[in-house]
Amino acid sequence: MTAPGAPRLRAAFDLLLDRYGPQGWWPGETPFEVMVGAVLTQNTAWSNVERAIANLKRAGVLSCGAMLALAPEALAALIRPAGYFNVKAVRLQALCRFLVEAGGEAALAARDTPGLRTALLAVHGVGPETADDILLYAFGRPVFVVDAYTRRIGARLGLVAGDEGYEIIRRTFEAALGPDVAVFNEYHALLVRHAKVHCRPRPRCEGCPLATLCSFDP
Repeated sequence: MTAPGAPRLRAAFDLLLDRYGPQGWWPGETPFEVMVGAVLTQNTAWSNVERAIANLKRAGVLSCGAMLALAPEALAALIRPAGYFNVKAVRLQALCRFLVEAGGEAALAARDTPGLRTALLAVHGVGPETADDILLYAFGRPVFVVDAYTRRIGARLGLVAGDEGYEIIRRTFEAALGPDVAVFNEYHALLVRHAKVHCRPRPRCEGCPLATLCSFDP
């Protein structure tokens, strides 16, 4: 049985991919770098995250051990470009402690997806969106990432109301698309790109590739 909204969601994916092409997400050389980026990108633009990660690389501290050896204020200074740097320094070190105590990335990769998700959500500063970023992009699990762009575009396409709880929207997309890591990976990236180009809070509807599917009346 086809989930409600599946044809529209799949049509939107095809239209976005045709317009923007593959996005090559998530930018990160290692799974650990992806995890760090998932924390740093909270409430900030990715360009700021790139600057913070570049600082960590230049300082030679882009590893669990090195980050845990730093004083929180020293780590905060390095990630300052990402904003909320004192808070994020604490969150990064909490994530590093979790990784060490869990036995490292290989041990976590051996866990099933529900168990790994539960464990990530128990880490200080890791909410559903950050956990799902890590699951999808660092561990290749079929978990759809929901962010403000997903809500906005999904609501304008009439797929969701937009104000539902995170888990409801996540399950809506997952049920409609099926457990496809590659599609989830690309779709999330395409939604981010589209939200920045056309589907802004005040949308730029002219030339929008989703115009034939959109029910939004600006």
